[in-house]
Amino acid sequence: MSPAPDERDRIRAAMNRILQGAAQHSNGALTIVALAQEAGVPRNALTQRHLDLKNDFYTQVRARGQTPDSEIRLRQQIVKLKELRAKDTAELSQLRTDVDHLVRAVNQLTVENRQLRGALSQPASPVRVLPTQPQPNRPL
Repeated sequence: MSPAPDERDRIRAAMNRILQGAAQHSNGALTIVALAQEAGVPRNALTQRHLDLKNDFYTQVRARGQTPDSEIRLRQQIVKLKELRAKDTAELSQLRTDVDHLVRAVNQLTVENRQLRGALSQPASPVRVLPTQPQPNRPL
């Protein structure tokens, strides 16, 4: 499908309207999506056919001291991801510490279990087996 003959003119007019804050067919956001909607062209017209106009739009946005909405959203997402990464790092550190403690506890219990089993096998053992408690719903 070939582009409409006036496509570039419509994109330039849409750029001017958005940059002046007078968008008519879009929400006026400083994004390529809004620009395409304002110009009445598909988004890929700006991302594939008219890269120069897309780059010019972002250059004009930055020249006015404004940050494109897409960049603002990406920066916010970066902040959130850094916070999540910090939380994950702290949690991973805590889990590693917990694993070390659990390994020590298992080793200690294994040693104690061997000692008790050894003492139980001795004839004059001070260790004795306790009777089990009756289970509920079972007659004595």
